[in-house]
Amino acid sequence: MDSGWCLFDTAIGPCGIAWGEQALVGVQLPEGSAAATRACMRRRFPRLPECAAPARVAAIVARVQRWLEGGHDAMLDVALDMSAVPEFHQRVYQVTRAIAPGHTLSYGEVAARIGEPGAARAVGQALGRNPFAPIVPCHRVLAARTGAGGFSADGGVATKLRLLEIERAQLGSEPGLFD
Repeated sequence: MDSGWCLFDTAIGPCGIAWGEQALVGVQLPEGSAAATRACMRRRFPRLPECAAPARVAAIVARVQRWLEGGHDAMLDVALDMSAVPEFHQRVYQVTRAIAPGHTLSYGEVAARIGEPGAARAVGQALGRNPFAPIVPCHRVLAARTGAGGFSADGGVATKLRLLEIERAQLGSEPGLFD
C-alpha cells in the first residue's frame, strides 16, 4: 500500500505527514508532544496506517525539517491532494502557497487576490482549516493593522510568530505587521 502517515522530528517538535499514491493528503504541525501529534494524526487519518515514509515522502520530510531549521524552501513543487478541500479554500491555499518565505500578506490582501474583496474573515476561516501546514504557509497571513491575527496550531499566535521568526520575516513600518 502506497499510503499512510508518520511522525517526524523537527526543530519545533514532532510533526506528522500523510500521503496517498499521488500526493500528500495532510501535514500536521506539532501538538505539544509526540503522543498528542500521533493522536491527532489518528483522528485525521483513521483509514491510513502509521508506517515508514516511502522515499518520495521522506524527501519532503527532509525539506520540511530543513525549512524549520531556517532554510528557505517554498515547497511549491510538493503535490497536495485537495480533492476533499472546498473550492474557495483551494483558491486561498493557492495564493498562500505563493507567498515567499519571510514575506506576508494580510487576510484582506489574500481575499483581494482570489477576487473576493471583503472576504477576509472567510480567508481566515479557510486558513484555520488548512490541512497542509506548513507546506501551505498559513502563518504568512496576518491581520491588517492589528498584528498577527489568529493561528489554529498548538501554541496559537506564539507558534505563528515563531515560524515567521524562523523565516526571518522583517517587521513592517506599522506596529505588529511584517513585510
